[in-house]
Amino acid sequence: MRINSLQLFQFRNYKELNISLHPEIIVLYGTNGAGKTNILESIYVGTIGKSHRTNDTSDMLLFNADEAGIVVNFEKKDTPQKVNIKLFRQGPKDIRLNDTKISQKELIGTLNTVIFCPEDLQLIKGSPSGRRRFLDMEISQTSATYYHQLLQYNRLLQQRNTLLKEYRGKQNIPLAEWDIQLADMAAFIVKKRMESLKKINLLIDLMNRKLTGGLENLTIGYEQPYGKDNHLVYTKEAFYDLLQESLPQDRHRMTTSVGPHRDDLRFFSDSIDLKRFGSQGQQRTAVLSLKLSELEFIKSEVGEYPVLLLDDVLSELDEARRNNLLQFIHKRIQTVITTTDIHDFENLQGVQFIQCQEGQVHYGKP
Repeated sequence: MRINSLQLFQFRNYKELNISLHPEIIVLYGTNGAGKTNILESIYVGTIGKSHRTNDTSDMLLFNADEAGIVVNFEKKDTPQKVNIKLFRQGPKDIRLNDTKISQKELIGTLNTVIFCPEDLQLIKGSPSGRRRFLDMEISQTSATYYHQLLQYNRLLQQRNTLLKEYRGKQNIPLAEWDIQLADMAAFIVKKRMESLKKINLLIDLMNRKLTGGLENLTIGYEQPYGKDNHLVYTKEAFYDLLQESLPQDRHRMTTSVGPHRDDLRFFSDSIDLKRFGSQGQQRTAVLSLKLSELEFIKSEVGEYPVLLLDDVLSELDEARRNNLLQFIHKRIQTVITTTDIHDFENLQGVQFIQCQEGQVHYGKP
């Protein structure tokens, strides 16, 4: 998979932009605030229909503009395709694939990308929601069914929580219909997560061994705070029973305490819990291994590597990790990298340099 060109109209600080992208490594360089990350963000919006930086569409529009546009021309299994997205300050997005209007959920999985930002280095130490989001988006890019079920589950969960608030203090809450559907979808989501995690664990351990010279094993465990005796819940019958058992607690707290929206991932280096006892170096190596395994996972599911988006992460990694990352992607994966320093790429072959400056771009080194 590769992106051939990108067009922007009134997106962030770009009034108008049209760039062609090299099939290997594209380095976007310039000072902070020049618009490097805006280009990466636009590609990611072309992937899933929304930004990784904001939930407010109007944030992505040029100042005083009422609309913005993103056009990504790419090849998937050697077939040319085009994603065209229009963003409006008021009203829903307009998303088109090869000039046919589609929904946001239909866009997922069309253009596969993996994005790696400095915030991702906090993935292990951060909140469970960030780890769940990572796993859910990785699976969603390779399974439209999973993404649809996840949307349905979250919608039902919100409805159940609304009922818990409306019936606060009352004993008889009409939840049976919601609980049956929630249990069914929860079972599907957890089974798919566990199935995917088996593949990811094989890949992440392999990547981590490459990065550490075979000195450390790395595994990801799946956790459920509501499980009993460390046994994972993954059948619809078990989820339904737990929803009934937890009803008094849910009624009191006015929220649902059982389900995949509460689950978490735990990273282990051999038997060491990296969140609690891992060094910063071990945690960063684990996250880097995770991102590299994400590339391999998507390739194993869809048949080709996704496009890799690296948003100023090289400056956050030490020299050994930078070299390992660049060695892995070089001549293998189309990669768009933002940086303020092009020193790391001067000896690499097949690199396209694009300077970003005040809403304009210039090809070549300074």
